[in-house]
Amino acid sequence: MLHRIISNNEIDISTNVYGKGPLIVLIHGWPESWYSWRHQIPFLEKLGYQIAAISVRGYGKSSNPYAIEEYSIGKLASDIKAVINGLGHKSAILIGHDWGGPIAWTTAIMYPNMVNAVVGLSVPYLPVGTQSSLDLWKQIYKDKYFYQLYFLKEGLAEKELEKDLLKTFELCYFSNDSRGMLFLNKNKDNPKYQKNKNSGYLEGLPEFSKYPSWLSRNDIDVLIDEFTISGMRGPLNRYRAQDIDFKELQELGPKKITQPAAFITGEHDPVNFFLSGAASKGSFGSLASIDVKELFNQVLSQNYEDLRMLEVLENVGHWTQEEAPEEVNQILKKFLAKLA
Repeated sequence: MLHRIISNNEIDISTNVYGKGPLIVLIHGWPESWYSWRHQIPFLEKLGYQIAAISVRGYGKSSNPYAIEEYSIGKLASDIKAVINGLGHKSAILIGHDWGGPIAWTTAIMYPNMVNAVVGLSVPYLPVGTQSSLDLWKQIYKDKYFYQLYFLKEGLAEKELEKDLLKTFELCYFSNDSRGMLFLNKNKDNPKYQKNKNSGYLEGLPEFSKYPSWLSRNDIDVLIDEFTISGMRGPLNRYRAQDIDFKELQELGPKKITQPAAFITGEHDPVNFFLSGAASKGSFGSLASIDVKELFNQVLSQNYEDLRMLEVLENVGHWTQEEAPEEVNQILKKFLAKLA
């Protein structure tokens, strides 16, 4: 592994580089790090690619500007452009999870000649609409708790999440994987696991005595080290910048993804419920009531010109490539073979 610091004007992007060949850029989400791709890096390298696993702006050893406007989706996309150029390539394949998905999709829209193909995990591409995402969430959750609205509370959210990073990561990761989502669905009527409009992020999340099979304490320790460096403000500013995104993307218009694309998600990913709720303006069902494949067929079909794969992984929650690394790797291998 070669560690590189790649500059995008005043912003430095910490990049771990592996192998030689056509470039694949791996883009993580929240609250994650380059390490979230630990199972994909050696696999993709063996397939003959050069891998750039970045720390997104605001995370780990990358630059961590204070201002919210520094975290707009357009500026994050420009970081990916800088990484591609900084490694001596003219173009790359992008793979993003969680917020890394929208960063990858937006880069493909803004710099189409630099993106050969895109894979999104968990979060699909949604073109700019008639209102910002935050305005939509405020409509749907005006009398309820929603974590993205809670994250708008500058300082308060940081204080809660930074107080005990071990607790934060355990509660967050354990509650959003398949085990946690099934538990919460089963106990949805239990007051212990319910939130009100003024709840904090960690309130009402279940605690488990054992780690899930896909995650170890050593993995959590890597995250703690990364966030001890960066803190939470930069990562949370990505949520706070969504009104800026809306204004920036309005200028681009509701474009489609033209590059070869694939989408991978877990059947128990909580993002499924956000999209289902947004589509129905707030009517949420249980895990069993959402046809995930049908939901994404409806959401994705009109937004892509060349969607080559749509995979819904059974018994998988939000942490797609970590919960099901072998399945994800084989899907990626098949998708990359189709490009050839």
